[in-house]
Amino acid sequence: MKSQSRVFAALPTAEYTEIKENQQGLEPKAVTGQVREVQVTGAAEASCPADRASMRFRVTSSKESAGEVTVSITRRLDYILQALRQHGIRGDDTSVRKFLQRNADTYCMDAEVVVVFSNFEKMEQVRSVLLEKLDRSVFVGTPQFYHSPECLGQIRQRACVSAVENAQQKASEISQVLGQSLGPPLLVREKETREWKVVEEEQRSAPHIPVVTASSCVSVSFSFRDRNRKKL
Repeated sequence: MKSQSRVFAALPTAEYTEIKENQQGLEPKAVTGQVREVQVTGAAEASCPADRASMRFRVTSSKESAGEVTVSITRRLDYILQALRQHGIRGDDTSVRKFLQRNADTYCMDAEVVVVFSNFEKMEQVRSVLLEKLDRSVFVGTPQFYHSPECLGQIRQRACVSAVENAQQKASEISQVLGQSLGPPLLVREKETREWKVVEEEQRSAPHIPVVTASSCVSVSFSFRDRNRKKL
């Protein structure tokens, strides 16, 4: 995770104001409500690989009658759906589509099962089982990896929180250098956010899993505690 920050500190005091007014030939006056704060701009990045993958399983059949082709396709579809259930895949993550058409004296049916996986290990297990049992009668597509909205939201939140934490750490260090005691934050504002996807080259043995990186730049103002204030 990368981070950076910029710092601006404002420390006007009554003594400084009195000296400045004397230099200008003005009468010194009491100073009240002086601004004592440190303004910090912090930035950070957060990354995460894809947490979802969509995979297609397709079976086809050609028979002399619609009934025969339906029975053939249904038998293989049932096996695919059973394998998914055995590996804990919910019905909400599965969709099935069938296409029946007639070509001359034969009936052709294509069936497609689209599954969304959140567990990539289970995805590989299902893929291996179906290829072993159904062999060439099933076509297994290449998994399409992507980030769910929940995952993207978490990445953005982590980047923003890390940027604020980085700004607070820098402000704390600056206050120590200036001999001040850091107080509570006065203002937190997210100035800029960016998001990009890094796609690594595919390996021969497995498809690539994309990584999304989000960055956040925040501006935070902290007050300085008055060390001269008497404790009650």
